[in-house]
Amino acid sequence: MLSPSTLSKAIPKWLNLKSFISSVSCTNAIQINPEINQNAPNITDFDAKIQSLRNKLCPDYLIKVLKSTSDINSAVKLFKWASLQRRFNHTDDTYYWIIFKLGMAENVEEMEGFCQNMVKDRCPGVEDVLLSLVDAFVRNCRLNEALRVLFNMNLAGIKPSIDVFNFVLGALVEEKRGFQDVVFVYKEMVKAGVAPSIDTLNYLLEVLFETDRVDSALDQYRRINKKGCIPNSRTFEIVIKGLIAKNRVDDSVTILHEMLELGCLPELRFFRSTILLFCGEDRLQQGIRLFRKMKDSNFTPDPFIYGALIQCLCKHLRLDEAANLLEEMMESRLTPDNNVFVDIVNGFCKLGKINEAIKLLEDKHVHVTSPHNALLRCCCDADKFFMAKGLLEKMSERNIDDCDSWNILIRWLCEKVGVMNAYELLGRMIISSLIPDCATYSALVAGNCRLSKYEDALQLFLQLHAKFWILDPASYSELIEGLCRGEKYLEAVKVFCYMSENRCSLQSLSFNMLIEGVCNMGMLNEAVRLQLLGYNSGTSCSNATCNYIMLGLSKSDKGKHMLAFLSQMLVQGTNLDMEAYCILIQSMIAQKQIKDCTLFLNVMVNEGLVPDSDTLYKLLSCLANHSQLYLISLSLDKLVSDCEVLDSAMYNILINGLWKEGNKNEAHRLLDLMLEKGWVPDSMTHGLLIGSGNREGTGKGKLTYIDSIKDSVSDILVEGLGET
Repeated sequence: MLSPSTLSKAIPKWLNLKSFISSVSCTNAIQINPEINQNAPNITDFDAKIQSLRNKLCPDYLIKVLKSTSDINSAVKLFKWASLQRRFNHTDDTYYWIIFKLGMAENVEEMEGFCQNMVKDRCPGVEDVLLSLVDAFVRNCRLNEALRVLFNMNLAGIKPSIDVFNFVLGALVEEKRGFQDVVFVYKEMVKAGVAPSIDTLNYLLEVLFETDRVDSALDQYRRINKKGCIPNSRTFEIVIKGLIAKNRVDDSVTILHEMLELGCLPELRFFRSTILLFCGEDRLQQGIRLFRKMKDSNFTPDPFIYGALIQCLCKHLRLDEAANLLEEMMESRLTPDNNVFVDIVNGFCKLGKINEAIKLLEDKHVHVTSPHNALLRCCCDADKFFMAKGLLEKMSERNIDDCDSWNILIRWLCEKVGVMNAYELLGRMIISSLIPDCATYSALVAGNCRLSKYEDALQLFLQLHAKFWILDPASYSELIEGLCRGEKYLEAVKVFCYMSENRCSLQSLSFNMLIEGVCNMGMLNEAVRLQLLGYNSGTSCSNATCNYIMLGLSKSDKGKHMLAFLSQMLVQGTNLDMEAYCILIQSMIAQKQIKDCTLFLNVMVNEGLVPDSDTLYKLLSCLANHSQLYLISLSLDKLVSDCEVLDSAMYNILINGLWKEGNKNEAHRLLDLMLEKGWVPDSMTHGLLIGSGNREGTGKGKLTYIDSIKDSVSDILVEGLGET
């Protein structure tokens, strides 16, 4: 924003005529001024205004008429009509109002034309008019128009001050207009020969960080001194905040050290911003250092700074320092947030100092619920139930207990001792005029499940359902798993559907149990529906879950739906494992979809996965019977060279199949490999190769090769059977 002194020098006496502009809000300005692209003006109204101007045409009256004209086309015609009248010259005021009205109507092109006409007419005070227009447009949220006026000032050779440029830059950054607009203003500065100030460079740094140009921002920061500027507190605040926002916390610590070494005096805003940031990143050392620097600078820390530091100290289990800081805070008559006491209580309890936590709450006369509830949880987590029970009784006497207070103990009883004890405590809770909520029901559901009372747990769930409540995640999983163990799969499905409709996710293990049970019941359509419902509710679907469904589909008469389910899985981002591929291949074999079989094998092998022996044997047999082994030639090369999954039976299938397909060289190669492993070809393979030697050409080389094969086979047979 331009300073009062700057504006008083820049804007002449006629400011009073339009001084109200600066205080007009964006909304009011839009309501007062015309809309874009309105239709032709009302002829009667226009003629009346022309007639009125004929009688007393002067700048002040023309401005009055322009201000009262809601239609922008009419206003422009009135302005142009006045230009043609004898003994009338437009003034800086009349130009101001027509340009302002055009800008507020977003008629930028015509607005620029009038700016240029005003310069050509050498209207007195043209520089002040343009400055005033920039000011008015910025204040009325018309930044595009302000930029165009600024451009036309440069075009006219008018050199705005650095304050004007910074005023526009500040508005652009505040409105988050982006990098290009800021660079546009910066270039206009350069063209005007105006040197940047530190405020200019701060705005540039801010937009660079906001648009993820972190390295460029650091480069600009390093070059600040070369541009004749000295970094100030705001500079370091922008850089540190920007680096932390981009997860470059170590770099932000380096910048902080540079700031302190340079002796830059931080402002209050800097302390409030950076202490919270460093504590939020768990950088306690930097937070404490800045806190001490803040106090040395005679700034008073606010409750947020105290709270952030105490929380960070508690995370590092420096509880004595946290307690001292709390004491200092309260001595300064600052009221700690309830979360401050919660953090300290949790910190003491992590160190096993529950008594110290109790003493702190008593000494500080803390009579709010949340810190005491934190203490109750700590007592239960440490299996100090009777201590928790005594604390709850005191809370009830002081009237600071709530439903959560009782639920903490009820949950512990359900998980550790038994649901009957929890019901007793529930009775006392109701006597205390506290109504059980969904957390109460969730605890009781979990307790009944742990006692295998699945029917009772289900009845509690139905009561919860009737109130449109939902189970907590732990109880949800307990109930689903319990119903599945009790083989109450239909009931488990109903629970799952209700919870999923309420966007509640289920643990992967529990979901797997449900799907497995549903598939074993033959409810495959239901399993597919549940899998999709789970995905939509955020339930993580494991490979095992999907494999159960695929296996069920492959073993049923619904195998034709396998590829549709596969598409659903892939859309959901599921990665197939070895078992999934094997199920798919065997299913495609059963459906005699040969090309799909080869496709899945080739993809599988390319991903570095190897089928199990049974699947591979069935696939090779199928392809050999259909003379289509050539479709997996590349995969065969990898399987032969990279693994030991191929046994002698598979070698026999491949040799026979490849020979029949005419790929005799590959058949010979596989036979050699087979013999090297010490395996004996079966009779079919042996007969095929021997017979081929009798039937095929009489070339000497060919016969020699066949003879060598015969000799090799004979040697192995002799070695295997023993000489006679």
